[in-house]
Amino acid sequence: MEWSKIIGILLENARNYFLTASIAFTIFYIFFKEKIELKKIQSKFPQSKDYRREIFYSIISIIIFSFPPVFILFNDGIRPYTLYYTDINQHSKLYFFSAFILMIFIHDAYFYWLHRLMHNKLLFKFVHLIHHKSTNPSPWAAYAFHPIEAILESGIFVLLLFIIPLQDWHLIVFFICSLIYNVYGHLGFELYPKGFSKNWFGKWINTSVNHNMHHQYFDGNYGLYFTFWDRIMGTIRPDYDEHYDKAKSK
Repeated sequence: MEWSKIIGILLENARNYFLTASIAFTIFYIFFKEKIELKKIQSKFPQSKDYRREIFYSIISIIIFSFPPVFILFNDGIRPYTLYYTDINQHSKLYFFSAFILMIFIHDAYFYWLHRLMHNKLLFKFVHLIHHKSTNPSPWAAYAFHPIEAILESGIFVLLLFIIPLQDWHLIVFFICSLIYNVYGHLGFELYPKGFSKNWFGKWINTSVNHNMHHQYFDGNYGLYFTFWDRIMGTIRPDYDEHYDKAKSK
């Protein structure tokens, strides 16, 4: 295993995290703070110590997230048992693009049930509480996980590599897209339009308000990209639409 490749992937993941989170933070928490602060989901802004804690644990998570792909794809004893492929033409163009959709839906289900597990009293106290210290999250909270939770979260890369054929671009785009949506979920501002949580399409999409409520109240709204599982399992908070309308009426 070449350490240069390991370091390369680690630096790439760190760059993506800091670039995405810093752009969101700079826009919403520095440059336009005074102009849009009344539109913040929770009126107060986090303290500097909160930002430092979120960045610290996110860096640890980024390091942990970098290991599964490295140990699987650069390990001749494991890689042959995965469905990973290098030739982009090995599968049809239709499959290549459809795989991204499959990955998102699989990840959403994985995240929902793992998230529910993290709210077990014991796991919450010793593991998930680190993430919930951000009761009023900022973009830096996107990957602010306890190391144990980060390991479990990174399991999605392992699962995907063994159940569906994936190429390098699938892994790269998937990581970036999940990072962007995580940053949006912890943004503290709602970007979707007024009434979105109630319309035929928006009611199935997870929003920043939805996840912000989870951080604020510590229960309900466990989904990542969608609200499918929350609605099916009855874990969507009954006051979600009310909070969404309140945020968009500011």
